[in-house]
Amino acid sequence: MKAAVLAAGYAEFPADGPRTLADVDGVPILRRTITNLLHVGFDQFVIGTGYGDRAVRDAVASWFTGMDITCVTCPDYRSTLNAATLLRMRPHLDGEDFLLLDGDVVFDRAVAEVLVERGPDCLAVRSIGELGSEDVKVTADNEDRIRAIGKHIPPRAAMGESVGLTLLGAPTAKKLFAALEERRTTLGVDYYEAGLQHLIDEGCTFYGVDIGTMYAVEIDTREDLEAANERLARGPAFDTRVAHIRLAI
Repeated sequence: MKAAVLAAGYAEFPADGPRTLADVDGVPILRRTITNLLHVGFDQFVIGTGYGDRAVRDAVASWFTGMDITCVTCPDYRSTLNAATLLRMRPHLDGEDFLLLDGDVVFDRAVAEVLVERGPDCLAVRSIGELGSEDVKVTADNEDRIRAIGKHIPPRAAMGESVGLTLLGAPTAKKLFAALEERRTTLGVDYYEAGLQHLIDEGCTFYGVDIGTMYAVEIDTREDLEAANERLARGPAFDTRVAHIRLAI
């Protein structure tokens, strides 16, 4: 199975470093992400890089020797949004099922497991906890079919927060890439979530998968980082070993 990680962004933590390499409870976010997904059965990874491209490439090469990992650079990351990074990754993803992830999300392995169990096309939704104006929220019908996705949705109307993991089937992924290309031509910079809304408006069906009490959080600020460190410090230490995982590569 293939996973696509959007990791082009900059963060003030670590100082002047890519956000995806920020340590959370002693483990860089990207290392935690790939290790979790290896345990779930993902064995091919495409990483969209931008700020700190070399640092990301060197880190991944040191952690995961001999694995099927491709880095794709988005040189205009400062002036574009995540849809541009995803479009750069298209040649490595088109025609295949894949899990799309934001590169600054820390999540329990079980979150990916429930998405794989549900099957495409679906995305993880956190229904428990407070929602803010900057959260990407979703609304859904009584069968969990998503009707709207975006930051503009009032918290009271939302099923919950989209936590940044979306499982796409190959036919839907092809439609998403086409929609993002069309929107880039007419609108310029864009978020991939707007592309998902575009498909929903055209009749595509996505399901929201409520992750309940499973842990998933986007690390946007130092406060997010501090809260994640505190939360994860209460659990068992994260095992970064992957040598015992049987890979089909």
